[in-house]
Amino acid sequence: MQVLVLIIIAVFLYLIKDAVKELLGLSPVSKKEEEVQIVDGKFTPKSLAKYNGADHPKIFIAVRGKVYDVSQGKAFYGPGGPYANFGGRDASRGLAKNSFELDNLTAIDQPIDTLADLTSGEKESLDSWEEHFENKYPVVGTLHENEA
Repeated sequence: MQVLVLIIIAVFLYLIKDAVKELLGLSPVSKKEEEVQIVDGKFTPKSLAKYNGADHPKIFIAVRGKVYDVSQGKAFYGPGGPYANFGGRDASRGLAKNSFELDNLTAIDQPIDTLADLTSGEKESLDSWEEHFENKYPVVGTLHENEA
């Protein structure tokens, strides 16, 4: 009988631990909800810049006006990764040209690149990259010239 009571108490404690963690703010669910609140959905090149994996733990990049959360690809887009230059930036031109050099990125205090001068091959490359991001990473917002 005592063993049964101990088992019931253990199961009860196990079931309420998540509720207690939630109340104390220790639950992973609470942290996820907190992270979502960071994202406002509308970014300018300047407000996007902090999401580079160094200044902020999240890593966002923009492609053709959509902002993707690429944090799960930290090894690629985070500090030290092969695509780290794209973290917190509009990566459209660099992706179109298949170049990860800084000179393919528009300065954050300049107007958003219209990509009007891309060749048809570069546009196809960008289409392919955009499809890759659409299928792999969540969209967290859009890129705008000014905050509205």
